[in-house]
Amino acid sequence: MKYNWDLDNLGENIKRSVWDAVDTKDFGSLNQTIRNTINSAFGGAMESTTPPDIDLGTGASARNKSNAKRKPEPAGTYEAKAPSEPRTGLYVGTAGKKAFAIALMAVGYGLGGITALAFLAAGISTSMIGGGLLHVALATLGALFVPCAAMAVVGTRRLGRIKRFQLYLNTIKGEEYCNVKDLSGRIMKPDKYVVKDLAWMLKNMWFLQGHLDDNNTCLMTTDSAYREYRRLMRQREEQLKAESEKAAAAAKEERGRKQSMDPQVLTVIEKGNEFIKKIRACNDAIAGEEVSAKIFRMETLTRRIFARVEEEPGTVGDIRRMMEYYLPTAVKLLEAYKDLDAQPVQGENILTSKREIEETLDTLNGAFEVLLDDMFQDTAWDVSSDVSVLKTMLAQEGLTGKDFKTGGKQS
Repeated sequence: MKYNWDLDNLGENIKRSVWDAVDTKDFGSLNQTIRNTINSAFGGAMESTTPPDIDLGTGASARNKSNAKRKPEPAGTYEAKAPSEPRTGLYVGTAGKKAFAIALMAVGYGLGGITALAFLAAGISTSMIGGGLLHVALATLGALFVPCAAMAVVGTRRLGRIKRFQLYLNTIKGEEYCNVKDLSGRIMKPDKYVVKDLAWMLKNMWFLQGHLDDNNTCLMTTDSAYREYRRLMRQREEQLKAESEKAAAAAKEERGRKQSMDPQVLTVIEKGNEFIKKIRACNDAIAGEEVSAKIFRMETLTRRIFARVEEEPGTVGDIRRMMEYYLPTAVKLLEAYKDLDAQPVQGENILTSKREIEETLDTLNGAFEVLLDDMFQDTAWDVSSDVSVLKTMLAQEGLTGKDFKTGGKQS
């Protein structure tokens, strides 16, 4: 079936009618105008024939707006395994360290306090009576105070670190993984502080099998967990590398395909892809499930039409009217529908206009189906011709009907 694609004035009339309807917000007779024009362009094909049964889906499964998006897991976080029996041999004992820290504090603060009092008394005496021996005493007491203060500070810091270590263990609860954020929340300190604290403990073997991940976001308390982490990282790197190589190969193939393609066909396909993006953008902005399915069908039909043009560049002339009138018309209608749908109050005029646009979408989809089917007409003729030739050859060889079972031999 060949269609009358040379009626340019009809396409211009469609474009003008749609734009006038959008500008005036009067969609009352738009669908009938589009249908009459398309029927004329197709030579009455849409009324006299049933559009081919093309399995495109309804769009509901491909674009289900009710499905909530899965929330991505934060990078660098690891789900800990269920805690088993308390693990032994993973952490250093802290009893001796705690006793040593307390001893340092006792000596430091005790001797430091005595030294400070003696230094104060000597200072008062020196100011009152003077004397060389008192000056010597002041220097000696000052020299003794410095190491005492250092011992007190070191002991205090060690004891604080031991307390934090115990809080870390209480948070980890014997598991193999723990997020740094959980530890920082437990001690009410920034993540950077906790990472630095953990790095010191790991260096000094407080976690006997402990490791931090590459991003310093997760603490692993066993060598087996760290080995598994490294294995997953290697696997991920290999996957990313393979995907990168695949993308590079696809890009190279695409560049070669474009270079070998006729410039006119390439321009048409690129322009068609822009229309497809606009159709998809409108569909994303429109909430209704029913109209969304119609828009998805239009997008799918359009994709298949341009895919056919890419396969058979000779069909590019068949879609001239689609490029000049039907797709611009469809996009303008969808944008108008999007604006109407966004209105907070859906009055009768808005609802009527939306219904008219939805009916027009059905009309355009029907036209696109007929166009897509027509683009396969030459292929259908070739198949029919091949089948006819094959049947003729089989009949000449006596390989049809009953003769096929006997290999053409007469009994």
